[in-house]
Amino acid sequence: MQLAVLPNEQHRPENLAVKPAVPADAHKHRDLVTGEFWRRIPAYKDVTEAQFLDHLWQAKNSIIKVEKLLATLQGLVSEAFIKDVEEGFARAPMAVRVSPYMLSIMNWDDPYNDAMRRQFIPTGSTILPDHPKLGLDSLGEQADSPVPGLTHRYYDKALFLALDTCPVYCRFCTRSYAVGPDSEEVEKVQLKANPERWRQVFEYVASRPELEDIVISGGDAWNLRADQIRTIGDTLLAIPHVRRMRFATKGPAVMPQKLLTDDAWFREFVHVVTSARKMGKDVVLHTHFNHPNEITDITRRAMDRLFSEGVMVRNQSVLQRNVNDSPEVMTMLLRRLAFVNVHPYYVYQHDLVKGTEELRTTVHTALQLEKHVRGSTAGFNTPLFLVDAPGGGGKRDAHSYEYYDRTTGISVYTAPSVKPGMYFCYFDPIDLLPEEGRRRWADPAEHKKMVDEALEKAAAGPR
Repeated sequence: MQLAVLPNEQHRPENLAVKPAVPADAHKHRDLVTGEFWRRIPAYKDVTEAQFLDHLWQAKNSIIKVEKLLATLQGLVSEAFIKDVEEGFARAPMAVRVSPYMLSIMNWDDPYNDAMRRQFIPTGSTILPDHPKLGLDSLGEQADSPVPGLTHRYYDKALFLALDTCPVYCRFCTRSYAVGPDSEEVEKVQLKANPERWRQVFEYVASRPELEDIVISGGDAWNLRADQIRTIGDTLLAIPHVRRMRFATKGPAVMPQKLLTDDAWFREFVHVVTSARKMGKDVVLHTHFNHPNEITDITRRAMDRLFSEGVMVRNQSVLQRNVNDSPEVMTMLLRRLAFVNVHPYYVYQHDLVKGTEELRTTVHTALQLEKHVRGSTAGFNTPLFLVDAPGGGGKRDAHSYEYYDRTTGISVYTAPSVKPGMYFCYFDPIDLLPEEGRRRWADPAEHKKMVDEALEKAAAGPR
């Protein structure tokens, strides 16, 4: 290890501050996929650019049945892989919904290792057993819901789940308890875009003067109609104490065409943003890119349109094994986001979600990634790495645990401003633990002992 040494100023070489030339590939984050890349998919070989950029065509041709997906993959992958996908969906908590755009940027020459495929299309051969401590609503959102579809956990912020559908269905969705249709594994809580349910939400927000910040999510705000965007925006802005709103959506990552060709939706969203600004309030778009390959030239054009209207866009990623858990991929993601004027905001530790254990990684991985990316770009384009504490503790800095045992994989967090006096445990995936940790989790009689040990040590404080 080299130690930094400050030179004697009298002997300081004149060129000490001159950095060496950067490698030729140092600016790869600016190299976005262009051209008619979708034609590589046999089902889309005759699709014109005008069709592919049409949000209605993207929505109409999104695949919502496993049988249609398997038929689309014919000729692209082996029969063995197709059977593996069929088995994966039979064991998945989320139904299939994937856009032509997302299918087109997947690498079908190496589907098992493709980062985008991993996020949306499960394979039975790679699914690991769920962690014993997993629950369907792992973050306890329903327990903090005073009215259906509104989570009021933080003092001045509430989460409004306006609907329960999305332009695509991510395998790792925290809200697999409610989002999308029922699957063979999960019967969903219903949170339809219902005016009466919305009325209850608006009345509750209006009755709570401490609420200044409302997140509109779901499901996904991308699936709200243009008139619904205006209704939600204008209604919440009319509540005097509401100062900030965030529309949360995966849309720019999976169907950016909407921002280019759905003029009605775009106009209504910009209307809400500009109306808020005139009132001295703040409305932004929060989106969700996980891998640099999700950002194409179509993405850039869509983000440029928002940027030209003064819309702030922030990104929240989910840390996933073999997707974005290397310093190289994460750094590329952050730089590419910044290149298209999207501010990296959060990187979440993957929640304990049914059927996705092979996508989760350890808290230690998050800590190491944070070390590597900090300083690789500007501070305002460097995200916080967070654990959303299971059981309702809310977002905690990954490194702020009270105790972390890397052998058992248990990290313990507190949330004094959210739920004072309580402890919340996150559990690393068992297959990544050392042998002793795997052995103890294999014995159900050890489970409570391990948790109790971690809680006791957390309560004892630093030694």
